[in-house]
Amino acid sequence: MLKKPKSIQAVYLYLVSGNTLAASFIWGINTIFLLNAGLTNLEAFAANAFFTLGQVIFEIPTGVIADTYGRRISYLLGCVTLAASTLLYLLMWKIHGPFWGWAASSMLLGLGFTFFSGALEAWLVDALHATNFKGSLDSVFAKGQMVGGTAMLIGSVAGGVIAQLTNLGVPYILRAVVLIINFATAFFLMKDLGFTPNKSREPLKKMKKIFLNSITHGLGNRPVRWLMLAAPFTSGVSIYVFYALQPFLLKLYGNEKAYGIAGLVAAIAASAQIIGGFVAPYLKKLFSKRTTALLSGTFLTAMFLVLVSLTNNFWAVLGLIFLWGLFFAALMPIRQAFINGIIPSEQRATVLSFDSLMGSSGGIFIQPILGKAADVWGYSTSYLISAIFQAGALPFIYLAKRENIKSDIVKGK
Repeated sequence: MLKKPKSIQAVYLYLVSGNTLAASFIWGINTIFLLNAGLTNLEAFAANAFFTLGQVIFEIPTGVIADTYGRRISYLLGCVTLAASTLLYLLMWKIHGPFWGWAASSMLLGLGFTFFSGALEAWLVDALHATNFKGSLDSVFAKGQMVGGTAMLIGSVAGGVIAQLTNLGVPYILRAVVLIINFATAFFLMKDLGFTPNKSREPLKKMKKIFLNSITHGLGNRPVRWLMLAAPFTSGVSIYVFYALQPFLLKLYGNEKAYGIAGLVAAIAASAQIIGGFVAPYLKKLFSKRTTALLSGTFLTAMFLVLVSLTNNFWAVLGLIFLWGLFFAALMPIRQAFINGIIPSEQRATVLSFDSLMGSSGGIFIQPILGKAADVWGYSTSYLISAIFQAGALPFIYLAKRENIKSDIVKGK
């Protein structure tokens, strides 16, 4: 049994790295993978939209499972579901399956990720509280950001190179293998601390109660509500920006078969995530409130997307995307600390899942719109429209700032 905060953090960071490594094998090539299977830009991003639809549908039920039966159970179910759905995705590519098949397999991938979202973060926070952790949650989440970025760097480069040396399907096999290893690791090391699963004889009644309480502490909690309403704009745009980069930059590079370059693109984003995680604790100290940092960073990232839309040089776009990713990554630990400071342990996983649901909901509508814009007007114009969508988050972050809550105040200021 883990009893020290350092041990808890070590397990958390290991699981974050394992999750990200598994996922990132295909991040540099996923859009190319879909286009190679015969889909158009609209169909490819519509398939991604079904992935986010799956996240929206299953976020709350899987969050309730984590709050009812335990965060460890939820994580283990995530490993199994994601491994199986990844292999189904591979099958669809192999047979050039119909779009409805892509939609179904994408929704199952979304289900797999929802078992992870909220559960691992809730496990960490409760376990740290149970072991009398005296440090700052911002710093722990920032470490997670850096570890995840390192895993993404390794996985995305390896995925691109392996795809170029073999074929586009091999990275998906590697993802499934790593997920099985993650399952075994979590089975032995991940124990629920600071939280007792409630295996009620009336599970549906208990799940309904947790769900209603999560609404109260989520959308019913004004500061959390405003950041949740901002999430569809930032998250929906970020998914498109990342995946559209693959064909966009290959076109700018001049060789649409250079899958290694596509992996390098993901590696640039990963490097930005690593540095962003390192910068986050220092960035917040420049502001008296976390929401002020969120406002400033969200505005800057929108401006970077505008500049991307106006640039036709491969290396210049890489630099701008690096800056976009750096600020985006640096804001995440700040946002996580803000929200976790005002939600109770009993509903933590469900509220965090609901927050993830809100972010995913933006992708359902934004991705197909931007994908269609890319088909009609080109990728550059779609990035300009992305910037406009992202700016839609600013009014909601401002409303959160006006609430003046305790977790918004940066200690030491």
